[in-house]
Amino acid sequence: MSTNLSTLLNRFSEPETLKMAKLGRELRAKGIDVIDLSLGEPDFDTPQHIKEAAIKAINDNWSHYTPVSGYPDLKEAVCTKLKRDNNLDYKPENIIVSTGAKQTLANAILALVDEGDEVIIPTPYWVTYSELVKIARGHVVEINTTVEQNFKITPAQLEAAITSNTRVFLFSSPCNPSGAVYTKEELAALVKVFEKHPRITILSDEIYEYINFIGNHESIAQFPSIKDHVVVINGLSKGFAMTGWRLGYMAANTDIVKACEKLQGQFTSGTCSITQRAAIAALTGDLASSRAMTAEFARRREKTMQLVNSIPGFKCFEPQGAFYVFPDVSAYYGKKFGNETVANSGDLSMFILNEAHVSSVMGDAFGEPNCIRFSFANSMENIEKAWERIKNALTKLN
Repeated sequence: MSTNLSTLLNRFSEPETLKMAKLGRELRAKGIDVIDLSLGEPDFDTPQHIKEAAIKAINDNWSHYTPVSGYPDLKEAVCTKLKRDNNLDYKPENIIVSTGAKQTLANAILALVDEGDEVIIPTPYWVTYSELVKIARGHVVEINTTVEQNFKITPAQLEAAITSNTRVFLFSSPCNPSGAVYTKEELAALVKVFEKHPRITILSDEIYEYINFIGNHESIAQFPSIKDHVVVINGLSKGFAMTGWRLGYMAANTDIVKACEKLQGQFTSGTCSITQRAAIAALTGDLASSRAMTAEFARRREKTMQLVNSIPGFKCFEPQGAFYVFPDVSAYYGKKFGNETVANSGDLSMFILNEAHVSSVMGDAFGEPNCIRFSFANSMENIEKAWERIKNALTKLN
């Protein structure tokens, strides 16, 4: 029996991050010990005070439909957090809460991008960015960066990429997958370009805000001249170890927020009531657990960099935030294992999975075909074991 499916499905791909995790699970089902360095998920439990807030919400019968844009006191909590951490002044009408930052991002792109509109995205970028633009029938314009420039664009590159069709600029800081973090000075230089192009909306994905190894997080929304053209996207998954709770939020001008609310009202309506009550505790509570988690990630980053740098041919930027390394592995392209030739990062990623039993994500998925993403959101023991396996497996290539 064949089913006629929508042509929409032909415009985008399955996320490579989820595909590699799936392949790893299939090998584990066969009894193979696979170490997962593919998924972007903190290996920590949600802090106790947040769990207790959720339990209280259940016992207090917060079990009914929620407002599409979020509970009023949660939106107040988001405003409090943005002022406390980022010195950003927003009102509740500038906030919408969604079922994960991925939905927040999808809402924004669908609300802003029409067929043929150009969306500028610096490489490397999170796998979902380009696919959401394709769903919206937009056109992705990549600005390529390199490990030598710390995976950050220059104002000249930005200016050169802008055309009369440019509608959106989309980036993340800290960046998934590179770990690049823009400084206030670097953002200010980009802002001077955006000031000349007020029709462009800037989507600033700040989901890794708390996992920053070089200082305070800087948001591009802090610059008054462009603030009204910035959409801040954030959530609870990374900084609070709440991936399964599914809550993201947006801060933007009211026109964009109302547009996203209209979209969300037809897709999912309001986010889970219990998660929203827990989110208030997360956003307004003590950040000690988040800081402790980041300190541990910093420790793992140091060890991971030692291990990656010991591998001949790998060229790696030291991540300034998030929990990934993104080495250039192109020195291994053209090498052989038996009758198989490693032609690209996908081949090498599969070789590492099958021979080293370590899952990773090929760089093509992030717009950077010379690299592979490896997470260090795993135990120190597993990190050391994984990189020893990778190093040994790579010696089989010639």
